[in-house]
Amino acid sequence: MAFEYVKALHIIFIVTWFAGLFYIVRLFIYQTEALDRPEAERIILKPQLDLMANRLWYIITWPSAILTLIFGTWVLFYRPGYLSMPFMHAKLTFVLLLYIYHFRCHYIFKSLQNGKAVWSSTKLRLWNEIATLLLFAIVFLIVLKSLINMVWGITGLILLGIALMLATKWYKKMRERN
Repeated sequence: MAFEYVKALHIIFIVTWFAGLFYIVRLFIYQTEALDRPEAERIILKPQLDLMANRLWYIITWPSAILTLIFGTWVLFYRPGYLSMPFMHAKLTFVLLLYIYHFRCHYIFKSLQNGKAVWSSTKLRLWNEIATLLLFAIVFLIVLKSLINMVWGITGLILLGIALMLATKWYKKMRERN
């Protein structure tokens, strides 16, 4: 019975972590664009966006990342046999990439809090899609528990990545027209 509670908490913190990661990059985009606004607008926008990003990052995203790791490790403690399965090795590799993504977001967060844009808003829009690709990879691996289906999954991820990049470029063109 305890295993189900631990697994449920792990899933809940995964969801809140991803919510934080998705929204923080949107805030990065807004912060970056605010830095290019006239000074009168920048004076109003920057402190508010910085406050929103700070609260999201330290109150939701970081704690969720830590609790995901704690409860995920606890799940593996209950089911150590997972560690001998190839799908779990692949899943944990994607999870490692997600933590690397998180740490890179922390670097971008710190730079923007200091008023320095690391990347353009367009590059940040593309960056935001990496979390989406990692989410798809992790969920499909954990649900399917199969590396054979991984070939189809990787093909789908590549196609999804291409579709997301094309959609981002299309959206940029639409914004520039308006």
